[in-house]
Amino acid sequence: MMEEKLARCVASWYPGATGITTPAKLSGGASQETWRFDIVHPDGNFGAILRRAPSGYGAAPSRAAGLHAEARLMQLAFEAGVPSPRVLYLLRVEDDLGTGFIMQRVEGETIASKILREEEFAGARPKLARQLGAVLAGIHGLPRAHLPKLRRMTATKELDEFERDYRNLGWPKPVFELALRWLRKHDPGPSAEVTLVHGDFRNGNLVIGPDGVRAVLDWELAHLGDPMEDLGWVCVNSWRFGEIDNPVGGFGSREELFAGYLAAGRRVDKARVMFWEVMGTLRWGLMCGGMMQRFRQGPDHSMERAMIGRRASETEIDLLRLLAPRGS
Repeated sequence: MMEEKLARCVASWYPGATGITTPAKLSGGASQETWRFDIVHPDGNFGAILRRAPSGYGAAPSRAAGLHAEARLMQLAFEAGVPSPRVLYLLRVEDDLGTGFIMQRVEGETIASKILREEEFAGARPKLARQLGAVLAGIHGLPRAHLPKLRRMTATKELDEFERDYRNLGWPKPVFELALRWLRKHDPGPSAEVTLVHGDFRNGNLVIGPDGVRAVLDWELAHLGDPMEDLGWVCVNSWRFGEIDNPVGGFGSREELFAGYLAAGRRVDKARVMFWEVMGTLRWGLMCGGMMQRFRQGPDHSMERAMIGRRASETEIDLLRLLAPRGS
């Protein structure tokens, strides 16, 4: 059924396409799916990705930008020279595939453990942090006038949401209480510059090849806000996957990240970056707590939810390490 629908859809907009082959669901969730497939064409097959919210599924999370906004952002990034997949097609009602879009598939690796340890990426690792700084500079430099409608967030708004999420968990954690108190006390206020913020720029959402960064994926949490948020989030310990001495994704230093950002003509506020790293650590801890809550209360009692949920304890250790030298 899926193959037939996709084949009909592709034939309606891709000149000369004769069908599709090897459709495979890569990941799924409560509101969206990702499918990998090849477009069959006399001049050679073409790799593509479908990202969609199937018909009849629940609404996207309240913090999500929406799939059409995602597609617009990715295409703007691609056109600006930021490594991003090229968007090929926005789904229509008559396609009977739900809401979403089809993009060009970018070959490479997204699994952090392979990027950090396999010999294939040995040449790329030393330059990744600086590359990521340059990529973030490109994202933050996209003209606001061309962006789709996005929510605008500040540190204070984020904190209000996180505190509400924490209280709703019903899972008392003194370290989270400490982090909330510290963040309230050190809230830097609204950023002097408001830009596009990717919102989930980290290992797992980056396609990496032996030559370095090839594409930025998953723009679902994009919003307007403090550009330092993205620099702090990519430094969160959870995205280092065991390589804790390399703050940027397990492969580089903050100084290298900042150098790439500065070389592109942008400014770095190190104090704000550190604030957002603490905020990001708490954010991931609360997300893990939410996974555990869904495992306990249902309807999803999967082992995956429980395994992610237990990682909340890791973020408590990370928060203590971050806050200890800075006081309460």
